[in-house]
Amino acid sequence: MTTADAKPTASTKIVNVPNVITLIRFILSIAVFVLLSLEQFVAANVVFIVAASTDWMDGYWARKYNQVTQVGRVFDPFVDKIIICGTFIYLAALPGSQVAAWMAVVVVGREMLVTVIRSFIEQHGGDFSANMPGKIKMVLQCIAAVASMAVLAYVQSTTDGPLTATLQWTALISAWLAVASTVHSGVIYIFAAAEMIRKSGN
Repeated sequence: MTTADAKPTASTKIVNVPNVITLIRFILSIAVFVLLSLEQFVAANVVFIVAASTDWMDGYWARKYNQVTQVGRVFDPFVDKIIICGTFIYLAALPGSQVAAWMAVVVVGREMLVTVIRSFIEQHGGDFSANMPGKIKMVLQCIAAVASMAVLAYVQSTTDGPLTATLQWTALISAWLAVASTVHSGVIYIFAAAEMIRKSGN
């Protein structure tokens, strides 16, 4: 196929490379939950890292090759929320995890709020794409999840010691940073949405 050949309109094409990557990430997220349920923390961590590392790939491919679709705009953030919220919920339920239940509530609540705000803004013709604080939030959440699973894996395979304490403190600090960035990015989205609504009302 040459460049001159007509390509399907991006907004109407459902099956393409970015959406397949997102689908793979969704399947991997389910695998993470199953492995956490079976207390296979090393395997769960590996699968989580692989899944999280694909997050930038679908968006990059879609923009670079003009394959942005309506399905992808909905499916991609949905899968991101599934893997992060689901992982935090599972970790909060596991003894020895540095992710507390209230932390999972903050993460899930923020994602639900932003989803509602984004839906409202885009239904009224506004653009509510992810911003830099939101991307930093995602990175810190992933670091917190990886660190917490590393603690669970290490404690499961060895006795307590200096390294265990170091890992636990690392996981705890990263969890707090993740929560702080979650709240911070959520507040930024709220103010941005309020500003959009104010301008649209003028």
